[in-house]
Amino acid sequence: MANQTNAKAAQQSYKQLQGKYETKRPVLQNCIRAFLVGGAICAIGQAVTYFYIYFFNFTEQTASNPTVATMVFFAFLLTGFGVYDRLGQFGGAGSAVPVTGFGNSVISAAIEHRTEGLVLGVGGNIFKLAGTVIALGVFAAFVVALIKTIFTQLGG
Repeated sequence: MANQTNAKAAQQSYKQLQGKYETKRPVLQNCIRAFLVGGAICAIGQAVTYFYIYFFNFTEQTASNPTVATMVFFAFLLTGFGVYDRLGQFGGAGSAVPVTGFGNSVISAAIEHRTEGLVLGVGGNIFKLAGTVIALGVFAAFVVALIKTIFTQLGG
């Protein structure tokens, strides 16, 4: 019983000490930065969509695929030049949420392992995250299509 009391007192003392030295996070400032960075990335994505609609006569629906590919390509370039990392430091989750965050995470894994060679380093590690996302995306699309097919057959 005395051991438990001593342990709880030590935990309480540690929590007080930790609270004394812990840095306070500027939560509101971080939220505003994330909103601005994420919003800017999305605004650029919208501009790319309008570019495809205006210059290539895409519809809004058909412009979405090349827009995603273009935004991921931009993320690849910015990550390769080290710009996206600084953007992520400033904007936090605002840089991770849009599709460019996915592109950044894919190319970061490849850059990190480039010293191991093109095949085993870059090729083997580029799909660490992307492979999981693609596999789960395909599986989710299959499940949704299966449910839609079942409901269509029952209803019609």
